[in-house]
Amino acid sequence: MQNLINKQQATFGFILMVVVLLWSSWAEAQSRIKDVANVAGVRENQLIGYGLVVGLNGSGDNTPFAEQSLISMLNKFGINVPPGVRTNAKNVAAVAVHASLPAFAKPGQTIDVTVSSLGNAKSLQGGTLLMTPLKGVDNQIYALAQGNLVVGGLDASGRDGSSVTINVPSVGRIPNGALVEREVQSGFSTGTTITLNLHRADFTTATNVTNAINDMLGSGTARALDAESIEVMAPRIPDQRVAFMSILENIEVALGESAARVIVNSRTGTVVIGQTVRVSPAAVSHGGLVVRIEETLDPSQPNPFAQGQAMLVPGTEIDVEERGSRMFKFDSGVTLDELVDAVNKVGAAPSDLVAILEALKQAGALRAELMII
Repeated sequence: MQNLINKQQATFGFILMVVVLLWSSWAEAQSRIKDVANVAGVRENQLIGYGLVVGLNGSGDNTPFAEQSLISMLNKFGINVPPGVRTNAKNVAAVAVHASLPAFAKPGQTIDVTVSSLGNAKSLQGGTLLMTPLKGVDNQIYALAQGNLVVGGLDASGRDGSSVTINVPSVGRIPNGALVEREVQSGFSTGTTITLNLHRADFTTATNVTNAINDMLGSGTARALDAESIEVMAPRIPDQRVAFMSILENIEVALGESAARVIVNSRTGTVVIGQTVRVSPAAVSHGGLVVRIEETLDPSQPNPFAQGQAMLVPGTEIDVEERGSRMFKFDSGVTLDELVDAVNKVGAAPSDLVAILEALKQAGALRAELMII
């Protein structure tokens, strides 16, 4: 009896292991909804502000607006600077401060800020940002930034004019340098539905996401609005909506194949060919004309009794060579691997490959969109 139980347990364990392996292999081919879509209205918001960095070691600005900002700040503290008197402060820099306010950020939380010089400051190393209001596009203050800068660059110079610059010393960061003062309402908790926006619009992916949600949560829960947006019925109570989103964003979906594209970077010569690219039957012959120009300096010696001077005379040798063209044939439905192998056999350079692809596109044999960036 005990042996039978042990055999049943072993059999059940083997079946469970097979199910786990099958589930793992299936899950690897899937993507979570949270990786392919975002919730409409739940996003970051950009903030920007203008401030002063003080405490620099003589590497500050020498600009009128930096001095004007310093005088304005001094006036707010009751220190009156006579008109026409220049401060000539070299340890102050006018800066632009920007940050990203995360979704659902609450007052009292901190965010990172980036500080960039606006004038001719050589370095912000060792500087301190004074309290700077950060505003949104609606001109409302959402955070206050202040703190010591962390600068990854270095600028050093000597009296003889020599200088050394490493990275960019005129830009720095302040980790947790801004305190959130106002919350941005996202509208996540309002209404009876939420909208999922795909990162890449695709009708197949939108249909797969809709079907996966309906299979998991019931028919009619989701409906596709277009190739990018899916509307999903959601609870109105906030805590239930959060739990609902936790289930929703972890649903596995199959992504639709992207459109066949060949991307060519004209500046670097980089060519990226998608896996769905196909080529119709075609024959390609690619060869080139090689012209070599070599400059030489030939010595010129005057006659023994002549009144002359030995000198070097420039000469030019021109050699023209026409390489033999090699032809290769593409059969119907050629795949990416076969296309690359055929081109590699010819020994084509990236520029040659671009010429071949353009010719195939003009001939109607390349079943893909050719994009030049």
